[in-house]
Amino acid sequence: MDENLVSDENVEKEEEEYVLLNLDEVRCHIDITPNAPYVLSGLDTPNPILVIGDNLKLIGEYEETIGTCLVFSEGEASPVVHEETGPSEANLFSGKFIIDPNEAPSKEVKPIGSLQKILKFRLLHEGDVQDDAVS
Repeated sequence: MDENLVSDENVEKEEEEYVLLNLDEVRCHIDITPNAPYVLSGLDTPNPILVIGDNLKLIGEYEETIGTCLVFSEGEASPVVHEETGPSEANLFSGKFIIDPNEAPSKEVKPIGSLQKILKFRLLHEGDVQDDAVS
């Protein structure tokens, strides 16, 4: 009966690794539409390939970060609600909750993880793939 049990030691745990995709070098030369289809391949190679749409090919190169980069998600925060508590002749809202209409909307930031690598992309030229295959 013990033979059929899977021990925790034999099960490999998946590790999540975050990588920042840096498109700064190409963003001024091309227009990438939001939600454009893309294929990212070769993440386990020194030079991954990113294909955006049907005709845009980019080649990447890993760079180590200096220190640790933190990754955050951003979302809408709930508005700050103030409760009027003190007695006052002008306080018509005693015991009521109010939201300041002049308060700018706020964002809520939550940490997701950290990363140690940045994947910097540039336009792929014909010689790039051949050069990589030879070396």
